Amino acid sequence: MMIKKIALLILITLAFTSCVSRKSYVYMNSIPEGMPAEKTSYEPIIKPDDLLVVNIFSPTPEAALRFNLLTAQQSQTTTMSVATASTQQEVFYTYLVDFDGYISLPVVGNLKIGGLTKTEALAKINGALKQYIKEPITTVRIVNYKVSVLGEVSRPGEIKLVTERITLPEAISMAGDMTTYGRRDNVLIIREVEGKKTYTYVDMTKADFLNSPFYYLTQNDLVVVEPNKAKINGSRLGPNIGIIFSSVSLLLAVVALIIK
Repeated sequence: MMIKKIALLILITLAFTSCVSRKSYVYMNSIPEGMPAEKTSYEPIIKPDDLLVVNIFSPTPEAALRFNLLTAQQSQTTTMSVATASTQQEVFYTYLVDFDGYISLPVVGNLKIGGLTKTEALAKINGALKQYIKEPITTVRIVNYKVSVLGEVSRPGEIKLVTERITLPEAISMAGDMTTYGRRDNVLIIREVEGKKTYTYVDMTKADFLNSPFYYLTQNDLVVVEPNKAKINGSRLGPNIGIIFSSVSLLLAVVALIIK
């Protein structure tokens, strides 16, 4: 009789520990049907250590030549970092944004664009070029745009992007999604703002997350998915605790049948 009670108690315990709230696992589960999201936009802000490809054009092509640093051929080797322009098979040098936010353009010299959006940076570069070129046209692209995802995801690591825009759900998806042990309601985002690290926790189970300033990630953001209580408790008891419980339950059930 005692064995039956113990077996029943273990089965009840397993049943309760296996029951997890739906809200803990479903992303953005509180979105009302038909709810319109707020209109949001995102434009990257140029930061120190960004590598930029800056292309300068003019209605008179010859006038812009001295403002563009190129290698002669794509096959040429160089010790400097380069990025390929796919249309003309030319290789443009990249400009490293220094700690103070400056780049050094040919002829123009040092220009501070760190802390500016790309639109603002383009306006500043074009303004500096107008004394040399009529109607300058400039393009700027960040070529080392990346974010990192760590913790309870299937494929933690660095995510390198060819675009300059990624959302937090997209980054989680590219990392193979969270494991069943990942906390969706307390995702840590570590971001550098004006040289200082900021730490923000985001609840991805809530509808208002869609309008959060952390919905879009910025370059070099670090996303950390922490484990839930089940994972933490399991690590204390050992990785095979579920197998042990199941084995004990099966053994007690067999003993109960034998002595019945």
